[in-house]
Amino acid sequence: MDAKPRADIRQPRIPGGHDGRRMLLITFIDRIGSGLWASVSVLYFTYVSGLSVAQVGTLAAVSGAIGIAGAPLGGRIADRLPLTRVLIALQLLRALASFALLTTDHYPLLLAFSAVGSLGDRASSILTKLYATRVAGPDRVRYQAVNRTASNAGWALGGLAAAAALTVATTTAYRWLLVGDGLSFITVGLLTLTCAEPPSATRIAATADGAAHSGRPANPWRDRTYLAYVATETVLFLDDTVFKIGLPLWIAHSEGVPHGLAPLLLVLNNVMVVALQVPLARYGTTTAAARNLLLPLSAAFALGGIAMALSATGGTLQAICLLTASAIAFTLAEMLHATVSWELSVALAPDTTLGSYLGVHGLAQSAQRSIGPLAVTAAIATGPLGWTVFGTTIAVTCGIQHRLVRERLQRSPLSVPPVTVSEQ
Repeated sequence: MDAKPRADIRQPRIPGGHDGRRMLLITFIDRIGSGLWASVSVLYFTYVSGLSVAQVGTLAAVSGAIGIAGAPLGGRIADRLPLTRVLIALQLLRALASFALLTTDHYPLLLAFSAVGSLGDRASSILTKLYATRVAGPDRVRYQAVNRTASNAGWALGGLAAAAALTVATTTAYRWLLVGDGLSFITVGLLTLTCAEPPSATRIAATADGAAHSGRPANPWRDRTYLAYVATETVLFLDDTVFKIGLPLWIAHSEGVPHGLAPLLLVLNNVMVVALQVPLARYGTTTAAARNLLLPLSAAFALGGIAMALSATGGTLQAICLLTASAIAFTLAEMLHATVSWELSVALAPDTTLGSYLGVHGLAQSAQRSIGPLAVTAAIATGPLGWTVFGTTIAVTCGIQHRLVRERLQRSPLSVPPVTVSEQ
């Protein structure tokens, strides 16, 4: 009698069953395509489309700004329409935008097509998270960890394929990489067709007793606590810019440090995420545990900034060791924040408008893409003190978020709801 209950509570290797595993494959293929294109997009617009540096910069800025609207728009639509259908439509939109880039070198059209692709990219990212949240239910944190592992593996594979293709360095090679990106969206769209529609708290509420609840649904734009939480998230997402811009630029301007260290630290980042994201997720499997992770997360950010600052105070070997230590600290912060952010963004939101709330939360990552480059370049320009302030500011923000969400979570303990979003 005792053996059977223990078998019943044993957690599956990958939460979400068949659909959860299928969505991991979708994420993997999606990221391979993104890895093919993201690493060569600037080169494509420069050497194939013939754009100037200013035009490429403007195109990236404008398309990125328009893409910000994708997260809240996609989340709002997903609260009203079947999620899988919306995801399929977005993947087709992204594919059309990619293939459209191949048809013209006219700058306004390139700008428009890039903006459409950016809008679809941000929307699909949020809706993939929403699908995972619904299908994995109370195991959503562990599912997120496996999802990030699949995502990073896909990015790395796509990046390696792009690097191999660029050894040819022809316009045809660039075009084929863009074709590969578009084909990846078509592939994941077809795979999404095979995924079942996950139960939605919005539809469950609407059909209970044959009628919808009479109260007005919660609006994230009027939820001051959630908006304040999203504002702190914008700061905590700055680790992304550290690896994309901060470390490479700091190494490039550090005397005696080999420039080849920058890509090696990016590889280290990817390897650590693939190897450690799932094991670390076990420390944040409940909402209370995820909130408590904000304290070691604060320490990781502070140590990363201090190590960057100290790397400018010694010789070459010391600088390499400290830059490596900083990369490790910021990667640890990235993994901890991924676990915390996934859980709290869901736990702080009502089930009946989860899509809209996650859409607003998606603004944090989008806004960081604009604020982040300014923050890290300011830190570089200021020198060692700038990196100390950079790390300390994020660390303090962790403390602010820890206190900010406490009252909401105590009032509404959503970490283990009586009926999860994945239950019938």
